[in-house]
Amino acid sequence: MKKKMLSLLISGIMILSLAACGGSGNGSSNNGGASPSTGKEGNAGETTTKSDSGEEASADGLDALIEAAKAEGELVVYGSCEEDYLAAACENFEKTYGIKVQYQRLSTGEVQGKIDEENGNPSADVWFGGTTDPYNEAASAGLLEPYEAINASHLINDQYRDADGNWYGIYKGILGFMVNTDELERKGLDAPKDWADLLDEKYKGLIWLSNYNTAGTAKLVVNTMIQKMGHDEGIQYLVDLDKNIEVYTKSGSGPSKNIGTGECTIGIGFLHDGITQIVDNGYGNISLIIPSSGTSFEVGATAIFKGCKHPNAAKLWVEYALSPECVELAAENGSYQFLVIDNAKQPEVADEFGLDPDNVMEYDFEDAKQNTSKYVEDVMQALHGGDDRFKTE
Repeated sequence: MKKKMLSLLISGIMILSLAACGGSGNGSSNNGGASPSTGKEGNAGETTTKSDSGEEASADGLDALIEAAKAEGELVVYGSCEEDYLAAACENFEKTYGIKVQYQRLSTGEVQGKIDEENGNPSADVWFGGTTDPYNEAASAGLLEPYEAINASHLINDQYRDADGNWYGIYKGILGFMVNTDELERKGLDAPKDWADLLDEKYKGLIWLSNYNTAGTAKLVVNTMIQKMGHDEGIQYLVDLDKNIEVYTKSGSGPSKNIGTGECTIGIGFLHDGITQIVDNGYGNISLIIPSSGTSFEVGATAIFKGCKHPNAAKLWVEYALSPECVELAAENGSYQFLVIDNAKQPEVADEFGLDPDNVMEYDFEDAKQNTSKYVEDVMQALHGGDDRFKTE
């Protein structure tokens, strides 16, 4: 059904190509006890990889980890991906290993705030999904537990992991614009082609973006503008953009969920969220736009919270999150990000919409790791503390 709908919609979808710039719910079910996949062929007892420390990690080590995790018997997950994917991943983990899982969907900013307040005594064990800028802030604050994952050998590039093992990438998403073509036509407006176009006063009150205080997506927008334009120019751009923004949503996917209905005319966010609205929810009036002067990308991640109550189950979760058994559940549950492990099947629909995971700028993760908190503070100060649109509960 999705394919049929897609074939009807794809001809009407506007993709403006980019010249490369560089390089809350709880769930529970119970069953099972299968072994995890290392993602390599051969007998489990023969499979080996090498960690960065040079120590051999074998399938026997994974077997021992499974038993230790089962002895703990529980796992608590905070998820910042979309809830359907989160639920599927958690329920499959519980079914596979017989470990009871509780999960809650929160934005990355909400998770970061919670673990910061809990200060080494976290109420959850692992973090799953959501862009890495808040993960890097948490790592810098010493709130994540380093772990050298066996299945990290399947990551396609070192940019998809923290050098110290504080987090590992599970998917990649491209930042861009989503527009409601019906509303633009009704208003007699053309679609924005680039970041600078969004500042045109004709778009006043038509643009939605997520909240800098709560959403990793918005933090990525801040870092992207500063890396593209320089600090002062990037901050000024966001101040100017604010004049045209109608709503700041709590979650990064918030704008995409209001494009098809016409409540939002132009949304800034990840283009795979727009694909979900087109393919799964049937909104043929949405077009996806890659900014012509260049854009950046998110790396959706997973990590262990320092001081967690179920450390072995948490480590097993990371191994599971870096396996096809987990990441391929994304496309099956309406999340069409590019996958970043070499033994997983990419979501075909992303290619069919003309998205290219390599058609992005070279993002400076180290600068983001060191400075995201300061940059967000600088933006809020430049906006004079913002207004009710930025308030969080």
